[in-house]
Amino acid sequence: MKTEKEIREEIFNKVKELYRLRKNREKFVPGKTRINYAGRVYNEKEMINLVDASLDFWLTAGRFAKQFEGELAKFLGMKYCMLANSGSSANLLAISALTSLKLGERRLKSGDEVITTACGFPTTLNPIIQNNLTPVFVDVNLGTYNIQVDKIEKAITKKTKAIFVAHTLGNPVEIEKILEVTKRYNLWFCEDNCDSIGSKYKGRYTGTFGHISTCSFYPAHHITMGEGGAVLTSDPLLRRIILSLRDWGRDCWCEPGHDNTCGKRFAWQLGKLPFGYDHKYIYSHIGYNLKITDMQAAIGVEQLKKLPRFIEKRKVNFGTLYQGLKRYAKYFILPKVTEDSEPSWFGFPLGVKEDAPFTRSEIVNYLEENKIATRMLFAGNLIKQPAYENMKYRVFGTLENTDLVMNNLFWIGVYQGITKEKLDYVVKVIDRFLGDLG
Repeated sequence: MKTEKEIREEIFNKVKELYRLRKNREKFVPGKTRINYAGRVYNEKEMINLVDASLDFWLTAGRFAKQFEGELAKFLGMKYCMLANSGSSANLLAISALTSLKLGERRLKSGDEVITTACGFPTTLNPIIQNNLTPVFVDVNLGTYNIQVDKIEKAITKKTKAIFVAHTLGNPVEIEKILEVTKRYNLWFCEDNCDSIGSKYKGRYTGTFGHISTCSFYPAHHITMGEGGAVLTSDPLLRRIILSLRDWGRDCWCEPGHDNTCGKRFAWQLGKLPFGYDHKYIYSHIGYNLKITDMQAAIGVEQLKKLPRFIEKRKVNFGTLYQGLKRYAKYFILPKVTEDSEPSWFGFPLGVKEDAPFTRSEIVNYLEENKIATRMLFAGNLIKQPAYENMKYRVFGTLENTDLVMNNLFWIGVYQGITKEKLDYVVKVIDRFLGDLG
C-alpha cells in the first residue's frame, strides 16, 4: 500500500505534466495574440503548492499563510505582516485601525481629515469615507502622478490627522517630505503599496516608511495569490488592532485551531461582561472576517521567491518602452521617475499632450484594435465618479492636473510576462500610428 507521501508525489508529477502541456501551447503571433496590460506569471511550483494545500484540506489560514507572512515581512524589513483577503480589505483595515479606542487621543474620530489624492484607485479613498472621515484632496504632479507634497502642509487644518496615499503605478511618492510633515504635525502616515511592492526610495523599500502599509496580490499585481492582500506595520499595538479587526473584532489573538494562547481564557473581565466570559468570544472592535485561505497563501509562497526576478523584469520592460518612445516627447508627457527612487513599475503611463494631433481615444482605440491592452489611470478624478456624488470632502487648491489625467492619460503594461518580442511590437504599432498622422 502506498504512503501518503508517495501518493502526493504522484499527484505533483501529474501537475508538472499538465503545466508543461499547457506551456507548450503558448505562442505569440503579432497582431493576433493579445498583449495584456498585466497578468499572472507562474510555473508548476505554484500549482503544486496549491494542490499541496488543498490536500491538507485546511480551509482557512494555516502553515502557508504563516510562512508567507514571515517571509514578506523579512523581505521588506518590517516586523509584522498580516494577510487579508484583498488589497482593498488591507486598506480598510489600515484606516479602520487608526480609529481604535486603544490608540487613545491619537485615534481618528468622526469628521477628522485624511489628506489623499483624487487621482487613483477607489479603495484608497473608500476606507476614509467608510470610517466617516473627511478626505482632503491635493492635486498630483504630471509625469510622476503622485501627490504634490509641497502643498500638503498648506492643506493641513486642526482636523487633519493622517495622510494616506499610493505610490502611483509603482513610482514612489516623495516620502522624505511627507515624513517631515507627519512628524511636525504628529500625523499618521499610511502607504498604499498595492501597485509598488519592490519599489525603493533612497535605497529602502516602499511600504516600510509609514505607520501602516498595504499590499495587493490580485493577478494584475507584482505577485499574485488570485485574491489577497497584506497589512504591514512594525508597531505591536497597531498589529494587535489590525488582527482584531480582521478576525471579527475579537479581543482574542489565538491562531485558527488553537485555544488559550493567553493562558487565561476564562479569567478575563472586559466591558460589561461577567468575569470569566470565554475570551474567544469577547470583541474589542467592530470588525470583519477578512482572512485568507491557506490555498491562496500557498501560491503566494512560491510567487514571493520569484519577486526579485519579477521586479527586475518590470524595470527592464519599462526601460525598453522608454527608449522606444522617448522620441515622441513632443506628443506625450513621458513618465518621470521620482528623485532618489527605484520604481518597481506597475505600468507605463503616457499623457497625450493638449496640442498633440490626436486624442487619447484615437490612440487607445488603435492600440486595442491591434491587440495591445490599455488602461486609464484607474478612476481618473474620483470626485467625478458617480459613486461619490454625495461624498463630503474638501479640495485644497485645484485638481487641474488630476483632470488632465482623467482626460488625457492612459497606460500600457510592463509586467514580467511581456517579452522583448511583444514590447518591440508595441513600439512598432505606436510608430505606425504616429507615422500615419504624417
